Parts: sequence; C-alpha cells; structure tokens
Amino acid sequence: MKKMIFAVALIATLVLAAGCSDKKETLHIYSIIHEEETKALTDLFTEKTGIPVEFLRASTGELVNRVISEKDDPQADILLGGATNYHIQLNKADALEPYESPLAKNVPSYAKSADNTYTGFCVLTLGIGINKGRFAEKFPGKKIPATWDDLLDQDFKGEIVLTNPVASSTAYLFVQNQLQRLGWDKGWDYLFSLAPLVGQFPDSGSAPAKLLGTGEYAIGVSYLHAVAKYRADGFDVVPVAPPQAVGDVDCIAIMKNAKNMEAAKKFVDFMLSVEAQELMSSIDFTIPVNPDAKGANGSIPVSELDLINYDVAKAAQQKEEVLSKWSQNVK
Repeated sequence: MKKMIFAVALIATLVLAAGCSDKKETLHIYSIIHEEETKALTDLFTEKTGIPVEFLRASTGELVNRVISEKDDPQADILLGGATNYHIQLNKADALEPYESPLAKNVPSYAKSADNTYTGFCVLTLGIGINKGRFAEKFPGKKIPATWDDLLDQDFKGEIVLTNPVASSTAYLFVQNQLQRLGWDKGWDYLFSLAPLVGQFPDSGSAPAKLLGTGEYAIGVSYLHAVAKYRADGFDVVPVAPPQAVGDVDCIAIMKNAKNMEAAKKFVDFMLSVEAQELMSSIDFTIPVNPDAKGANGSIPVSELDLINYDVAKAAQQKEEVLSKWSQNVK
C-alpha cells in the first residue's frame, strides 16, 4: 500500500514538473508603435510560438527613459519601435543586448547597427498631411504646400499641428530634417519661424495625422504612412512628400539583462519575417525593411521619395543640445 501511495505521489510530482517545464514565460514588451499594430503583431507571435505577451504602449520619450532607468533590472524584454537615434542613445547607455537574428542578413545595412544591438523592421518617411476640406475652407484658392518652406506662409498661423520633439521621435526627426538640409544656423531660423505658426504641439507622434483626420487642423507634419492610413480609412486627407525629406527606420531591440532572453530573440526573428512586416504594412502602410515583403497598396515606395543623406549619428550626438535649445526658445 505504501509503495502504491509512493508511486502515485511520484507520478503526480512528475506530471506537475512536466507541466511546469512546458509553461511558457510571458514576454514583456515596451511598444512605441501604435496599440492596434502592437496587438496584431503580438497576437500573431503568440499564435505561432505559444509564448504569451504583455505590452505597455507609451510615447518614445517615456519608454526610452524607462529603459535607461531600469537597465540593471529591466521590467520588459523588448523595446518595439523608435527611430534609430533613440536606440543609439540606449546603446550608449549600455541598456541593450546585442543579438544578430538569422533573418538580419535580409535587412539593408542602413537599417541595422554594426554591433547588432538594434535592427530596423520598417521604413518611416516624414511628410506633410493636408485635410483637403478644411484647407479649402480656410484658404480658398491657395495651393496646397508642397515643400517644407511652403509651411512658413503666415496665412497658415494656427492651422499647423506639429508634435513636441522633446517627447516625440517623429518631431525630433523633423527638427533634424531642417537642421541637416539647411545647416545649423539657417535650420534654426526656419524652426523659429515655423514655431509661432503651429497651433498645437502634442506629445504623441501619431497625433497630427489623427487631428488632420478629424478636421481639427488643415496642415500637419507627420509620417507619410500615418496620413496614408487615414486616407485609406476614408478620411479627407492627402499625404504630400516634400523634396529633401528624411527617411528613417523603426527599430527593435532586446533589453540588456532581459529576463526572457530566448523568447525575446524569437520575437526579434518574428519581427524581421515577411509575415510580420506585411501584417504591419497592411495595418499602418509602413514600408517593410525585408525586401521579400510587400508594402500595402496605397503606401508610398521609397523609390518615389526625394530624401536627404540623413546622418543618424549626428542626430543622436546633437540630441541633448538640440532639445535644450528647442525647450529654451520654443516650448
């Protein structure tokens, strides 16, 4: 009888142990990309791997600060999204874990770091968004702005929405766009001339396209894919690709000392796959980095854009100085 009880107990212990060994650890993600895209991507990842995911969606500035402050005891495993200069900043803070995905060989050199601490998964390009109805009502007979310099028209005062570069990677990219296309002094002259015309400086990079879509502003500085998405959803907006614009990539990185390292590596592999990048493009009209992935109909191919030779390293190096100057003089 004792042997039987012992055998039953042993079997129960082995079953429990097997159950524990099969249990998947939850992957924790800090996400800068939109909630809709994050949920769709993480749901697909869980479906394919069985690994559960929890994510926190917040602005670039908030999550970058979190990653740095938590680098010795990270509360997330992955940072999903954010332009390259922010990942360079995190790498300099020794907050990222190098990882070279087997799929990284398909990623163009401009979209990945030399030391494999971050990798791009979609191309982002700045442009101008227009709410056609509001623009026609506010400025009858006036041509839609087609260049960055066209935005300096004094008639547009109060009708332009631009995000706050201190909080948003989108707006910081815009600031660097002007500094690098015009030079330091003329770039600041441009920015200080534009700022008084801006009606609102929201913190979220997604805000201008949304505010254009709802007709609260006539003109906005936004990623072109965001405006293209609103247009595809039936809103009265049009994306304008001005010459001498800037292109960058949204990146993914693993936190240094991540608690779920193997799951984090699998998620990086997943984000570089054709399936993940085509899913993301189908939702938000971004341009995939993987050359085998196709962008959604309505997205603007890189080949149709006039881009400056954007110096990512300079943008990262100047960030503290630029944001300090902006805060002191603008907001």
